[in-house]
Amino acid sequence: MRTLSERIELFKSSDLYPVVSSEFCNGRNVCDIVAGIAAAGAKIVQIREKNISDCAMFELVQKCKLITDRYPMLLIVDDRVDIAMAAGADGVHLGQDDFPLSEAKKLAPEMIFGVSTHNADEIRKALADVCGYLNIGPMFPTNTKSVACGALGMETICELKKLVSCPFSVMGGIKEHHLKTLCFRGFRHIAMVTEITQAPDVEARVKHLRKIMQEASYG
Repeated sequence: MRTLSERIELFKSSDLYPVVSSEFCNGRNVCDIVAGIAAAGAKIVQIREKNISDCAMFELVQKCKLITDRYPMLLIVDDRVDIAMAAGADGVHLGQDDFPLSEAKKLAPEMIFGVSTHNADEIRKALADVCGYLNIGPMFPTNTKSVACGALGMETICELKKLVSCPFSVMGGIKEHHLKTLCFRGFRHIAMVTEITQAPDVEARVKHLRKIMQEASYG
């Protein structure tokens, strides 16, 4: 079992942050998508399911963990602290209306907890609660998640980035053609959904996207 510090270091070493939801997998099995992501070398994957039963969600996370356990890879569960704990996942990503971070950390002190943020106040609150990482978004218009604030845009997120003193990711409508610009502007952990989950060859797609990020960040 990894410690919190090990999980944070693994997050820091990640680049592409795939988020997998069955409704955006073109009818394919979520575990097959996760297997492709893992084989391509991604260091993190999030399972986000809003419309399945608790039992089905638990079984899904258990199956995904069998895959991610074979790699140096974090398995993050969206929203559900209870299911993540029961299945032995590495962490949970919490929204603003989800279980409070301060209480979640008491239940699972060695898990990494990410927090969705959309403005300066939410960033400051996540930092004060000592989140493992935070996400800023949505950057661009997106159909995979509905948020009241709408798309923030590149310039706003670049300003919000200056407030962040912990590892962080960005998300929301990000496509392949955005990656170079994002990496040039200092974004190192970029979350994507449909660019990955709807690709005919998920492993090849993830390798391609990671290569773009690596070349733009360090080339």
